[in-house]
Amino acid sequence: MRKHVILLTGSPGIGKTTLILKIITVLKEKAVDVGGMITLEIREGGTRVGFEIIDLTNSRRAWLAHINQKQGPIIGKYRVNMENLNIIGAQAISDAVEKCDVVVVDEIGPMELLSDKFRKAIEKTLSCEKLVIATVHQKARDQIIDKLKEIYEAETISLTRENREVALETVLFKIKEIRNL
Repeated sequence: MRKHVILLTGSPGIGKTTLILKIITVLKEKAVDVGGMITLEIREGGTRVGFEIIDLTNSRRAWLAHINQKQGPIIGKYRVNMENLNIIGAQAISDAVEKCDVVVVDEIGPMELLSDKFRKAIEKTLSCEKLVIATVHQKARDQIIDKLKEIYEAETISLTRENREVALETVLFKIKEIRNL
């Protein structure tokens, strides 16, 4: 079986995570075992204060980054919680490779790539025989996309305002072509 990766790109706020959540819902309705991690933006009073990571298999969640985090590397106005990224994010990805039919990674970006454990989990994921669906942060896109497309036969879908209404059908069509799920 050939390796297959679907990469979703697009500018911040375009709806990549929303699309991933819709894909997960459809796959679960078809009894497909989906695992991995998602990253949710957290807002307070209309202002983004951080990001939370969620393990799709067991619903464990924790802060990935927050404006009030006291320790950790700084990306923009946020400090990254490396412990949570390793224990929940990277572990969720590794567990999904072992136990699930489809591995979801939302997202591969500057915060996540700070972690060696996360990078190793991504390498393990991309070299497995499972269907991988990942979002790629705009700032990491140029470093990652060409390499992934070449090595892992990755299909890239760039989400825009013009195509985001039909993007779910596009991705589901690609999934059916790849794995008949």
